[in-house]
Amino acid sequence: MALENGPSGLAALQSEGRNILTVKDLSRADAALRGRLLWFVGRPEEQGQAAVRHIEDGMLVLEAGRILAAGETAALRPQLPAKAKIQDHAGKLIVPGFIDPHIHLPQTQVVASWAAQLLDWLNTYTFVEEQKYGDPAHAARGAAFFFDELLSNGTTTAVAYCSVHATSAEAFFAESERRNTRMAAGKVMMDRYAPDALTDTPRSGYEESKALLGRWHRRGRQLYAIAPRFAITSTPEQLEAAGTLSREYPDCLVQTHISENLAEIETAKRLYPDCADYTAIYEKYGLLGRKSLMGHSIHLSESERQRYADADAVAVHCPTSNLFLGSGLFDWRAMREPRRPVRIGVATDIGGGTSYSMLQTMNEAYKVQQLLGHRLDAFALFHAMTRGNAIAIGLDHLVGSFEPGHECDAVVLDARATPAMAHRMETVTTLAEELFILVTMGDDRAVEETYVMGEKKKPRTRPAV
Repeated sequence: MALENGPSGLAALQSEGRNILTVKDLSRADAALRGRLLWFVGRPEEQGQAAVRHIEDGMLVLEAGRILAAGETAALRPQLPAKAKIQDHAGKLIVPGFIDPHIHLPQTQVVASWAAQLLDWLNTYTFVEEQKYGDPAHAARGAAFFFDELLSNGTTTAVAYCSVHATSAEAFFAESERRNTRMAAGKVMMDRYAPDALTDTPRSGYEESKALLGRWHRRGRQLYAIAPRFAITSTPEQLEAAGTLSREYPDCLVQTHISENLAEIETAKRLYPDCADYTAIYEKYGLLGRKSLMGHSIHLSESERQRYADADAVAVHCPTSNLFLGSGLFDWRAMREPRRPVRIGVATDIGGGTSYSMLQTMNEAYKVQQLLGHRLDAFALFHAMTRGNAIAIGLDHLVGSFEPGHECDAVVLDARATPAMAHRMETVTTLAEELFILVTMGDDRAVEETYVMGEKKKPRTRPAV
C-alpha cells in the first residue's frame, strides 16, 4: 500500500537505504517481528515525508527485548541466527506501542458517571471511589484490571495518578513490574477540599511520596511522577513540599491539573490571590518545567502559553474527558504557534475520559480541532500517540519509535477488525486512508497483539467477527 500525498504534503516513500536501519552483526538476535512497519523520526506536520518510516514488508530484529535493527524483511531475515524466534504478522500494521500521558488508576469505576461539570463530578463520584484504594486488596484488583485494559488497547506506557494512599501506588508499580511495562506513576498529594479519608498533609504527602520514589523510581522499567493533584486540593504548604521533591529529584516527572474548567480556574485564583493567573501558582512553587505534565490546559491566556514554552512544560490534551465534562476545546494550533511552540501530549484521562483506547482518543482529538478550524492528518495523529507522547514524557530515547536501541514495545493493528471496518477498507488504496480508518473506527478490537519488550502481552483475545 502506497503512502500518498496528504494534507501535510507527505509524498510516496520508496524502499531506500534509509528504511533499512541495521547493524553489522545480528548474531545476537533472539527474536524478530515481521509486518508492515510504521514509525516516526520527526513531526510529520513540520517535516513531511522525512519524518516517516514505512516499510511494507518489514522486520524488527530484537535482542532481549531491544531493537537491534529495523528494515526490509528480505534484507534482514537471512542475517538472523537459527535461534531467533520470528513472530510473523505479515500484512498487518506494526507501530510503536501507544503512550498515554494522563490517566487515573482509581477511576476505572468512575467512567460514564453522569454529573454536571468537573467539581461536581469529583465530589459526587470520583472522591467516593478513590477512597476504596486505601484497601490493598481493592487496589491490587483495580491495578490488574487497569493493566488488562491498557494492554488490550495497545497502550504500553502511561503516566498515571494513583489515589492519595501509598497502597495504591504500591499496587500500581507491583502490577507494572509483573508485566514488565514502562510506566510512570505517583500517589496523589492533596490536603484539603476532599474527604478526610482522601487527604494527606504537607509532611505526610512529602514523606510518603519520597518513600515510594525511593522504592520504585528507576527500578526496572518503573518511574516515579510527583503528583500534586491540583492547586484547589493542595495548600500552599503542600505545593511547596511538592516543589521541594521536584528540586530534590529533577529527573522525576511532575503531573498535575490546570485550567480544565472555568469554575475551577476562578476557585484556584481565589485560593491563591497573590498569583496573577493559574499558571503563576505552579510557577511560584517550582512546578512548571520541562518535566511538568500539565493536564488539560484548555483555557490558557497568551501569556500563560508563552510561559509554558519558556519553561518547556507540556500541555496534555484530554479530548474525551474535556468533551464529556463540558470543559472546553483544546486549541492545538494556538499551542503550536511557531514563534513559541508548546509541547503537547494527548491522553485518555480515564475516568473523566470515556475510552481506554488511544485510537478513540485521537478520533476525538481530530474532531475537536475540526471544530476549531484546524485539521490534523492521519500521520500527525499516529505520531502524537507514539513518538509525540514519548517526547512529551521525556522517554523518546527509549520508547515511541523503532530506532535501534529502543525498547520493543509495539502494537499490531488490523484495519479490518470489524465488519464495518472491513467493508470500508474495500475502497482504500493508501496508507493515509488506512490510518485514518484505524483512528476513526478503531478501538481495542483493532489491536491484534500488544508486545512489551518483544513479548506478547495482550490479555484478551479479540472475539471473532
